[in-house]
Formats: sequence, C-alpha cells, structure tokens
Amino acid sequence: MPSSRSRGREIAIQALYRLDLNPDTTAEEIDRFLAARLRGNATVGFARRLVGGVRERLKELDAALDSRSERWRVSRMAATDRAILRLGIHELLHGDVPGPVAVNEAIELAKRYGTEASATFVAGILGRVLAERPAAAGG
Repeated sequence: MPSSRSRGREIAIQALYRLDLNPDTTAEEIDRFLAARLRGNATVGFARRLVGGVRERLKELDAALDSRSERWRVSRMAATDRAILRLGIHELLHGDVPGPVAVNEAIELAKRYGTEASATFVAGILGRVLAERPAAAGG
C-alpha cells in the first residue's frame, strides 16, 4: 500500500493532467477533486501544495523541462508524462524530499500511468535535473 504522500502525488498528477486538458478548471474544482479522492487533511494539503506549486511555477518548470528534453518540446509530450515531469521537477527544485526520492516517485507514477517508454523518458529528464541542481537544494 502506497504511503499517504505517494497517494497524494498520484492524485496531484491526475489533477495536473486535468488542468492541462482543461486550463479553465478553477482552484475550487481542483480542491473538490483532491478532497474526493484523498483521505486526511494532511494528504489533501500535500496534494494541494504540489498542484499549487506547479501552477505557480508552470513557466519555470516548462523551461527547465524544455532545456533538458532532447528533440521533445513540452507541447509534444504526452499529457501524462508532462504532468509527471512537471511535478517531479517541482519537487526536485522546490520540494522537501531528497532528490532521489522525488525521481523514484515520478518513475513509479510513469510506470503506472504512462506508456512503456514513459519511465525511461521521465528517469532521463529528471536525472539531468537532479545532477544539475545546486547542492543546497537537498538530497
């Protein structure tokens, strides 16, 4: 059984996927989506912070993603991979978990929700971000 934070990440990428396909989705709609799928205020709050952080920093995250993905523009990526990568980069650059944990969590989500090639794709890009981030960024 996944940890509450793993479950929070899982539902957060579902919310990010929804936002990607329906950009006019309101914060209230996202809150209802998260609360309906998660148990516990701490887990809902964690997922809310992840989604909010990605929304706030979307341009920064997409620029980081674009600069590290060879031959793939963000707009050409599968929406599921895009959601997982945005969340993973957000956690690597602004999260409170060790970098390898953030990468591993994203790879597991890619295995579960992506295509056969998604886990390798996600691992490659997040591995570059992890290797390039400042040492003070944790993990």
